[in-house]
Parts: sequence; C-alpha cells; structure tokens
Amino acid sequence: MTIGEMARRTGLTESKLRYYEKKGLIHVARDGGGRRSYDEGDVEWVAFLCRLKETGMLLRDIWRYAQLRDRGRSTMPERLAMLETHRGYVAEQQRKWAGHLKKLEDKITFYQAEISHSET
Repeated sequence: MTIGEMARRTGLTESKLRYYEKKGLIHVARDGGGRRSYDEGDVEWVAFLCRLKETGMLLRDIWRYAQLRDRGRSTMPERLAMLETHRGYVAEQQRKWAGHLKKLEDKITFYQAEISHSET
C-alpha cells in the first residue's frame, strides 16, 4: 500500500510515517519506482508503536525496542523484560487515574446534592 493508504489505515500523517522511518522505528520496502510500499505487517507494527507511545513509553525506549526487534528472535527476552516493566508503569497509571476519577465523581456528587438541596 502507498504512504497515503498507510496514513489512512494508521491515523498518522504521511510526515509522521516518514519521521518514524527516518528515526529507524519502521523499515519500509520500496517498489520498482522507489516508492514506499507498506504491507499488513507494517500496519500492525505501527499500531503497536502508537500503543506504546499512547501508554506513556518514552520515545528512546520505543526506539530501543524497535532496534531489538530488528535484531531478531535472540532479543526476545530483553523485549519481554521491557514490556513487563512498561506493563507495571501502565498499571500504576491506571491506579492513579482511577483515584483521580473517584475524587472527581465525589465532587460531582457533592455539587449535585448541594444544588438539589438548595432548590428545595
């Protein structure tokens, strides 16, 4: 698929895809005319990169993960360790945000009760 099609499939801009390629996060095949040619594996890989970013993994760690992936199966233990560490971070963020949400819900409930009480 073309870079435009890839952009539509992943929700990233063409410039972001070029940036990821320039930084070595993705490696894109080229067709006979030198144009980028993405496949389904590329879509899945970019989606995974986006998920790591959206869950707060630092770009330097994402880059390290991508470099390890490029080196093949022998790096699986290190990649697993990275993902396990990141899972711990994500779980901690979930706990933190759940606490924040609870406090917001408590405040909303308080205001709703106060407003209802003052209207009677």
